[in-house]
Amino acid sequence: KIDFDNIDIVFSSDLIRAKQTAQIVFGGEKDIVFDSRIRECNYGDLNGKDSNFVNYEEHIVEKFPSGESLKDVEKRVKDFLEFLKNNYKDKNIAIVSHRAPQLAIEVMSKGISWDDAISNDWRKTKNWKPGWDYEI
Repeated sequence: KIDFDNIDIVFSSDLIRAKQTAQIVFGGEKDIVFDSRIRECNYGDLNGKDSNFVNYEEHIVEKFPSGESLKDVEKRVKDFLEFLKNNYKDKNIAIVSHRAPQLAIEVMSKGISWDDAISNDWRKTKNWKPGWDYEI
């Protein structure tokens, strides 16, 4: 269960679905800051296509055609996390984002490989829960 009283600020991807979710969950209760660095991966030619066509394992380093790679997402998210560490030290922050940024946080916070993050992804293991805690 999410402890809403313990959250100091909310950051959300600036993409519509994440913005809507942030407003539904936190709207009126917490300040919400929208940030493009925690957007979903740009799947390029696969944007808007069935997610079954998105093969993360093949695009850790290699960019999706006309898009970005998971390492590109990791770079964006790393910049975002550095911003948080420099400006929100000792604050509890909720993040509303997408699959690739969440996996990037897994990689960086746990020191695991992208292969491990992808294979242990809750979407594959069917191990969803209402929130994940990360210490950055």
